[in-house]
Amino acid sequence: MALTDLAYLEKIEAFMTSGDMAFEFENGDETRRLEILEFLERLMDLAELADAQATRLIFKDGYMEMLSDDSAQK
Repeated sequence: MALTDLAYLEKIEAFMTSGDMAFEFENGDETRRLEILEFLERLMDLAELADAQATRLIFKDGYMEMLSDDSAQK
């Protein structure tokens, strides 16, 4: 599996939006509930990292483009 495998993210999204995650949480034992909560906490942490990474990548590209435009104008 590639680290940028969108199909895997789609499976996670479907698990959450279909109600399957809620069903498993509501009907699971304490161990399963804790697993789901830990998963969601980790996913939220990763979302924050993804947001920061996207910002850095976009800013870097924008900054490099800005420098390129400045050089071309001189």
